Amino acid sequence: MILEICANSYESAVNAQIAGAHRIEICSELSVGGITPSYGLLQKIAEKISIPVHVLIRPRSGNFCYTISEFEQMKTDILLSKKMGFQGIVSGILTKNNEIDIEKTKQLIALSKPLSFTFHRAFDVVKDPKKAVLILQELGVDRILTSGTKEKASKGIDLLIELKKIAENKLTILPGSGINKYNVALFKNEGFEEIHTSASKIITHEKSVFFDKTTQTVSDIETIKTILKLIKNV
Repeated sequence: MILEICANSYESAVNAQIAGAHRIEICSELSVGGITPSYGLLQKIAEKISIPVHVLIRPRSGNFCYTISEFEQMKTDILLSKKMGFQGIVSGILTKNNEIDIEKTKQLIALSKPLSFTFHRAFDVVKDPKKAVLILQELGVDRILTSGTKEKASKGIDLLIELKKIAENKLTILPGSGINKYNVALFKNEGFEEIHTSASKIITHEKSVFFDKTTQTVSDIETIKTILKLIKNV
């Protein structure tokens, strides 16, 4: 089983590598579901991280229906990620009706080649996830990151199992959201080949009175090691 760590910073990425994670999804601002990391962060990751890295391409928080300018920004970020030598792209676009935007997603996939393409958790708000799997399979997506449309993947396990059967090994269903040492065996026992988690711990800093009071986190070495050990022993 492959363990992908959702790293929200350079420190998180380094910790993931030290702990022995198989792959990293690099992003910023996990508190809003993740957005595209800065050029500076990507440069440091490219220089120092040797395990495979997939880059989240999401221009802002909020919904997954983007303007023309936001779409152009996404394409520019994909080209930059390719130029910097990363191994994968994590992205996705929906219509105003929360269905897969087939044409725009097709363009992102084509632009990403030969990199791996993961359709991210925009999938969890589509109206018909079973139909969406078939659409994404036809488009050539390599994997779908999903919680089974629930807040936590453990709660969406029944749908995740169904989606894996529908995919028929033509794409990978990548469970993510709330996976930890207490429930990782559930996904291993159900035959999932990959899992996604931030394995985070809270960093305690004095909070600003005037600005964002979001709790800061970092991917934790010992938590990652524990999950890896459980994956091997289940």
